[in-house]
Amino acid sequence: MKAVLDHIGIAVADLPAALAFYRDALGLDVQPPEEVPSQRVRAHFIPVGGPSLELLEATAPGSVIGKYIEQRGPGVHHITLRVEDIRAALAKLKARGVRLVDEEPRPGAEGALIAFVHPSSTHGVLVELKESGRSGHGSSAASGPDGGAGPAGSSPAPRISRFTLGDLEITSLYDGFLRLDGGSMFGVVPKTLWSSKAEPDDRNRIRLAMRPLLVRGVRTMLIDAGLGDKENDKFHDIYGVERARHLDHALAEAGVAPSEIDIVLATHLHFDHAGGFTVRGADGVIRPRFPRAAYVVRRGEWEDATHLHERNRASYLADNYVPLLQAGVLMLVDDDQVIMPGVKVQRTGGHTMHHQMVWLESGGKRAAYVADLIPTTAHLPDPWIMGFDLYPMDTLAAKKAFVREALARETLILFEHDPVVAAGYLMQDGGKRTLNQTT
Repeated sequence: MKAVLDHIGIAVADLPAALAFYRDALGLDVQPPEEVPSQRVRAHFIPVGGPSLELLEATAPGSVIGKYIEQRGPGVHHITLRVEDIRAALAKLKARGVRLVDEEPRPGAEGALIAFVHPSSTHGVLVELKESGRSGHGSSAASGPDGGAGPAGSSPAPRISRFTLGDLEITSLYDGFLRLDGGSMFGVVPKTLWSSKAEPDDRNRIRLAMRPLLVRGVRTMLIDAGLGDKENDKFHDIYGVERARHLDHALAEAGVAPSEIDIVLATHLHFDHAGGFTVRGADGVIRPRFPRAAYVVRRGEWEDATHLHERNRASYLADNYVPLLQAGVLMLVDDDQVIMPGVKVQRTGGHTMHHQMVWLESGGKRAAYVADLIPTTAHLPDPWIMGFDLYPMDTLAAKKAFVREALARETLILFEHDPVVAAGYLMQDGGKRTLNQTT
């Protein structure tokens, strides 16, 4: 673990006096304040060449900063150290007996994840750890990302999207983006057609989101888990991986800790869906990422993923799922069935022999998480089928059947890979198929 100083948080009782010193006397630039109503704090960042100063002004006596000033007076409240992987950092500190205020990271400003280390273990200094969500300064007081833009030329940074179906609360999460070959993503569809819907980069790759789905009902379920963070730089270059904001940020934004997940359900075991099932600890050992969860996988998919051949071996990476068996948390299912009330799996085949989609239904409302049956909105037309699909005619049959059902009864379609659209309702006027986007 390598940490660098990000900023120093200073609790101020008299903001005009503080600004008179830092801004007027020293001539420093003070950034516009960031109001954080939930914390009852106002933060003012001051760049000072590398690390920053953060002036923290209480907006109510009962806030953390207000109580601090009441008890100790104004002064340095904390120092913030930026780390590359906050989970690994917390695991390493916990293993060494360090006392933590936060054993799980929580959201900070600008998409950052933060956690505090208790002063009793840091020789009297409150230390904040921060994993940046994107460039810019982070604030321990803030909560939630701001949806700012990602890398140049990319679409905006991902956000969660919430939906309610009767007794089910559904949240489309995110694990960043990756890039896959455009020709492979659209199969027999000519580039002159698909490139107008998905612009390729100079390596002919198109940008795809990874959108796991969180379902809260009688239990808390996560469907798929994105790519995860176990792969090396070469892998990230090949697949154009962008994970400045990833599943940890999304879960924190949704208010769910990894330890609260009861069930993890796999649509299939390809690396962009199952990579986040496991995590490499500070000791190098790969373990289940969600410590309390049972991992539900279709038996046929498990057999295919553990008996590789030349056509599928690039998509199945054993570190993503074999540790689940070793940890005794793997649950194999054979048939279409209800996994928990309101959540049912249905085999579609096509993409893989045992690929499955997920139906969600409660209170007379219905949604479908279609995974790689229809990975993006561009794949809604029947013949727009991925070249990656091992059984494309099965995909065609399953897609036609699903579309008939979705048109016959209003169904919210949740997309796993569309870089912009998380969900929408399918409509058809004559022979033209369109999507009424919800986000």
